[in-house]
Amino acid sequence: MARIALKVDVDTLRGTREGVPRLLEIFERHGVQATFQFSLGPDHTGWALRRAFRPGFFSKVARTSVVAHYGLKTLMYGVLLPAPDIGRAAADPMRATRAAGHECGIHTWDHVVWQDNVRRRDASWTRRQMQMAFDRFVEIFGEAPATHGAAGWQMNPAALAQIDDWGMAYASDGRGVEPYVPSVDGKPCRHLQLPTTLATFDELIGVDGVDESNVDRALLKGTETDRHQVFTLHAELEGGLLAPAFERLLSGWKAQGHALVTMGDFYRHLDAGQRPTMPFAWGSVTGRSGELMVQPR
Repeated sequence: MARIALKVDVDTLRGTREGVPRLLEIFERHGVQATFQFSLGPDHTGWALRRAFRPGFFSKVARTSVVAHYGLKTLMYGVLLPAPDIGRAAADPMRATRAAGHECGIHTWDHVVWQDNVRRRDASWTRRQMQMAFDRFVEIFGEAPATHGAAGWQMNPAALAQIDDWGMAYASDGRGVEPYVPSVDGKPCRHLQLPTTLATFDELIGVDGVDESNVDRALLKGTETDRHQVFTLHAELEGGLLAPAFERLLSGWKAQGHALVTMGDFYRHLDAGQRPTMPFAWGSVTGRSGELMVQPR
């Protein structure tokens, strides 16, 4: 039986307040546990408009109806409206997530700041951003986070080193095909990366006839075998307008015989044996603009 790990990226205040509670209801109906990765500091979603000059950005916006999914108010945060502090304003739904038995981890401190800057920033900046998120997580939950899942799948060598220094056994910060040990300058890290292996809803919708009515079927075609997978969903999407499609996907995966699990459960049930060590690398992913942390091929 294959395991599919469910990783929920929570990017915004709206996603935390509205998307997370809806996903908790969906998971309860299906008897499923997932890993929620929270953004814990300011919501500067409006600053993401600066990405308009990146190749592929406009096509992605057109395909995924950003305004409909995120809301106009969220898109004004940091531009025409002050950036709210997510950890201060929405700690209750975060705590409710843990109380419901789900695994909780760090996504980021400030999603837009991290995604747009980490590739070119130094170790001091990187560790400061990560430590602010860590400290806020402990403030909210009263314990250290289990894992880390980088905003926008954006990392740098210092960020990988920080995960080691926190003593995390596993993280899911990039894209790839199987669990592996990342290395920097030939030195292996001490944690295992569990990369996202499946395409996300927003990467599929609007391409080759895929829309909200059949995106679940497009994903199910790729999970007909017993290969273990990691799927990333977003509280703003699958916890919002795409919730019906996501529920169909969960039902489809259960019908295929897959176990739907947290990242921690996925890690603990990995087959014994040596995992490959691969260098930290950047690369592109179909349907997503810019470069991400990827598993070398």
